[in-house]
Amino acid sequence: MNILTDSIRKDKEYGELLSAVVKGKTAPRALPILISGLCEGASDAVYASLVEDIKKTDKRAILFICSEEKECVRVKSLLKQFGFKCAFYVGRDLTFYNITASHEYEHERLKVLSGLLDGSLDAVVTTPDAALSYTIPPEKLISSNMKIEYDKTVIDPAELAKKLIDAGYVCVEMVEAPGQFARRGGIIDIYPTFATFKDIDGQESRGAYPFRIELFGDEIDRMEIFDSATQRMTVTLDAVEFYPARELLIDSEKRAELKKAIESWRAKSKDSRAIEEMTSEIAVLDTDGDINFADKYITLVYPERMSLLDYFGEKTTVIIKGTTAVYDRIKAAQWHQSQTVEELLSAGTIAPKYTDYSKPEAMLDVFLDKSVTLHFDSLGQGMSGKKLGAMFTFRTKHMVSYCENLELLCDDLGGYVRGGYKVILVAENEAAAKNLSALLSEKGFSAIIESDKEDYAKGEIPKSAVLIWWKNYIKGYELTTPKIAILSTSPESREGGLSGAAQIKRKKKKRSGTEAILSYNDLEVGDFVVHEIHGIGQYMGIENLTVDGVSRDYITIRYAGSDRLFLPVDKLDMVSKYIGAHSDDGLVKLSRFGGNEWGRAKAKAKAAAKDIAKDLIKLYAERSRRPGFAFPADDDLQADFEAAFEYDETEGQLAAAEDIKEDMMKPVPMDRILCGDVGFGKTEVAMRAAYKAILGGKQVAILVPTTLLALQHYQTITSRMRAFSVNVDMISRFRTPKQQAQSLRRLKRGDTDVIVGTHRLISKDIEFKDLGLLIIDEEQRFGVAQKEKLKQIAENVDVLTLTATPIPRTLNMAMGGIRDISVLDEAPVDRLPVQTYVLEYDELILIEAIRRELRRGGQVFYLYNFVETINDCAAKLSKAIPEARITVAHGKMDKEQLEDIWGEMLAGEIDILVCTTIIETGVDIPNANTLIVENSQRLGLSQLHQIRGRVGRSARRAYAYFTYPRNKAVNEIATKRLEAIRDYAEFGAGFKIAIRDMEIRGAGNLLGSEQHGHLDAVGYELYIKLLNEAILEEKGEKVKEKPECTVTLRCDAFIPDKYVPYSAQRMGLYKRIAMIETNEDKDDIVDELIDRFGDVPKQTMSLLGVALVRAAAKKCGITSIIEEQSEIKVLLSVFDFEVWSELSDIYRGRIRVIMSENPTVIIKKQKGEDVLKMLHELFCKYYEILQNYI
Repeated sequence: MNILTDSIRKDKEYGELLSAVVKGKTAPRALPILISGLCEGASDAVYASLVEDIKKTDKRAILFICSEEKECVRVKSLLKQFGFKCAFYVGRDLTFYNITASHEYEHERLKVLSGLLDGSLDAVVTTPDAALSYTIPPEKLISSNMKIEYDKTVIDPAELAKKLIDAGYVCVEMVEAPGQFARRGGIIDIYPTFATFKDIDGQESRGAYPFRIELFGDEIDRMEIFDSATQRMTVTLDAVEFYPARELLIDSEKRAELKKAIESWRAKSKDSRAIEEMTSEIAVLDTDGDINFADKYITLVYPERMSLLDYFGEKTTVIIKGTTAVYDRIKAAQWHQSQTVEELLSAGTIAPKYTDYSKPEAMLDVFLDKSVTLHFDSLGQGMSGKKLGAMFTFRTKHMVSYCENLELLCDDLGGYVRGGYKVILVAENEAAAKNLSALLSEKGFSAIIESDKEDYAKGEIPKSAVLIWWKNYIKGYELTTPKIAILSTSPESREGGLSGAAQIKRKKKKRSGTEAILSYNDLEVGDFVVHEIHGIGQYMGIENLTVDGVSRDYITIRYAGSDRLFLPVDKLDMVSKYIGAHSDDGLVKLSRFGGNEWGRAKAKAKAAAKDIAKDLIKLYAERSRRPGFAFPADDDLQADFEAAFEYDETEGQLAAAEDIKEDMMKPVPMDRILCGDVGFGKTEVAMRAAYKAILGGKQVAILVPTTLLALQHYQTITSRMRAFSVNVDMISRFRTPKQQAQSLRRLKRGDTDVIVGTHRLISKDIEFKDLGLLIIDEEQRFGVAQKEKLKQIAENVDVLTLTATPIPRTLNMAMGGIRDISVLDEAPVDRLPVQTYVLEYDELILIEAIRRELRRGGQVFYLYNFVETINDCAAKLSKAIPEARITVAHGKMDKEQLEDIWGEMLAGEIDILVCTTIIETGVDIPNANTLIVENSQRLGLSQLHQIRGRVGRSARRAYAYFTYPRNKAVNEIATKRLEAIRDYAEFGAGFKIAIRDMEIRGAGNLLGSEQHGHLDAVGYELYIKLLNEAILEEKGEKVKEKPECTVTLRCDAFIPDKYVPYSAQRMGLYKRIAMIETNEDKDDIVDELIDRFGDVPKQTMSLLGVALVRAAAKKCGITSIIEEQSEIKVLLSVFDFEVWSELSDIYRGRIRVIMSENPTVIIKKQKGEDVLKMLHELFCKYYEILQNYI
């Protein structure tokens, strides 16, 4: 039972409407039903009631058709609130050219189609053009479905791999995203786009999770879901059923057919561009590459010409919202499609018989004639001239939200109660419901929270009391006939709470921000590396060598000249990936093996690190010694503020907020970075910190790089904090000198709680009464001088830095543990990702992209980063699209002119803004949802990501086109940038991009340009190690240098190729094994190896043992361990007589010492003993005894 839907059921019209629907289900032909008179809140309640009531007798999904994607998202969110399994079927963006594109939307469509086939959906929401577009036929999807059962399925790995490839899955070394699979001998990892999982307890869940199959012969030995980040298994499975990863499935036969057709069309073409394009397509088909242009040939691939509608049977319940607008959208979409077809035909790149890509409008009418169709139209339009089965008119009235006027709420409540109305007051959440109940009780009303009494849980509304409901959000409305009033206290702008579908619960280990950073790193053949002793070389791969009958893996590092170093893999802790300066061709100067040059460079870097450590200690360590302000623990007011947030927080937001508040409660100044992708909720986390500071009696300053951002933040914060009596002010160029003077006085008196501003905030005339928290948005946008002033202001106050893509300098400090970092890496629910394309510049493609955006009433950012010729670019666009309103914006314009342009963009008075990177930070333009970047290879990776964040800020789908010059070579570094921006198209990519950016362009400098050369000379990781050691020394802590230790034991110690076939994966494992310190570290890796690759081979267990022995030996000052036939020689850097005397007593008769310039200990072996275990225990005992003498 639900109070809101039950209120609708009390309306007589609804009862008759439901009867008409039920009757239509059994009638030979159901005529359309028209529903009018419903305001938005009431129509939402009717939707939810209909889904609930119809599903009682008809288990099939209900189809909602809306005229706008934004409305689809809203309806989907609404129905999910009420507990229904609802999905949004996003329309196809047909790709007619050979350009790479992200596949998120394709996966979403397949998820919907599979949900319809397996009956797991209650409702599907879509637009009419999406419903009519061709897609994979149901029969093909069913035949491509794969089901794997633990005790029934027999698997041939090669056959399964072929089937996965035919189903559109891509074979990779390690699965990280949906649509991938990996094969390692008898272990197969699959990351389905959507699947039904059944665990060993028989519980079923649906979602997109990677799972691993371990085979014993051709039978399944184990099958489990695993975490793609850690590669560790989490849930044991009994069965998995999943569908293909692509809509267009093109096997070898279809590929040959397609190639033959294109060759035929190419032979007939006389257009040089068309011939070039088709030649390129044939080349792709010959190389078995991804067929990015396949949409153009969809009817050749699927001659059945089927769409979403073919997944619904007869007598489907169809709800059409806004009939006229729905049919207008069909006409517009199909007209624009016809224009594209004409261009393809005139270019000669396609044959006339393959030029339809969706069903005609008439086919929608045919489908609706066989369905029970409900037309919702508030004014009853759109059905004139059509014969109706029934028509229902509700009497409802929209009620505005009372969120900011509770006094008016009390006045209106009195009128409703006296008028005999039953009143339901909808609150945001349980905390808000309790607050409302207390407020109304003070005003003399009898207010009851629905969950307080069983009687009210049954849906009965008390006659003389106000019922407060908080379990679903809905806009307010009044039902006149049954006299029911639904009143809302939530903001009108809210589009409904979001709740995800049922998911498998997996345990997550909380990772620190630094661990999150390091988890994105890798090493591949050809990368430059740094060996702590031998210097900068190039990693050339892994080789297995047998020396004295013992097999081990060695990594090969190339140095200057023809020198090679073969390094045992157990010494990989001495090697790190080189992150520093590269030449224009991507090369790095290699060290000369055995020369003095590396030693000199390392010594200089160490001296420089000592200098910088002094500054770091002064800036950061001194902050920890200087008393700050310890804010009090959270109270009810803080809880109320957080409960008032209108959306569901992500786990990342909650964790970050707690980390920040914990820092604020410490008696030392906070210095924390909050890194989160665009739209991930950094502002809300920052506002919780700000409100905590205000409750502690302190002022808050929010510093932003531009005047427009200051205005945007001011409006956001004012709206969020208005109900909590917080005084927010702004100081920027938007304010007159008189207004600024007044603001300064209020700030000095302490009348202002929060001040938002640009660098004007760090001027000399700014005085705070008691500043407690400084929030800096996009720190990298401020200059060096401004940052120096910031350091002075922030000396005694808490500092929170917000960034979407942290600059390498900031990132360095976080990775080195110098600053704390919190990471928001969870995508918001139901947010549409930006469809990203990377392509050669093609005017036809770009003009069509612009026209498509303008056709849907949107705006376009066209980034052209050459001020001298930017007007020529605008003129070219104006000639191609004369109807568009085009304006130019660049950094050489004065601020007032730019402010005016942004204002015109916000007002929708500009269609295309041709601009430079000035848009990298700017106000949100929700209506601008297409971005085109010319010469994107010239921009930095973080810049590209930040610029992409300018679009996709509304419920409408957004597009980003990153172009590079046609027929012109792009250097290696620029190519890596474009590959990264394409690969990291998903939400949360900002953080990964920052890491990739640091690798591509070097780590930058930590405190000044004078340090840059030292960092480049030795590489980032070694420099940080030297810096950390210098910091410890500056703190007065003794840094004990561990001697290098060589371990030569008579056992094969390596990871066999057959066990881990990919060298990049073996390299990553070797690196981690070389860094183990304890038995717990070893056990963790063993568990992971078993999870990922199966039972651990003897050679790999030996390798782990060797690593453990080496770690223990280094702590004891041992430089070499050599195993011979009957004894083991141990060389020492320092000889401790007392320690070895005690050990001799413990190991009677087995230990003897040879005193010389290099003291040597001889350990006698015993027959049949585990040498690795014995050595580890001996060295651990040595270290334990040693501590007694320190």
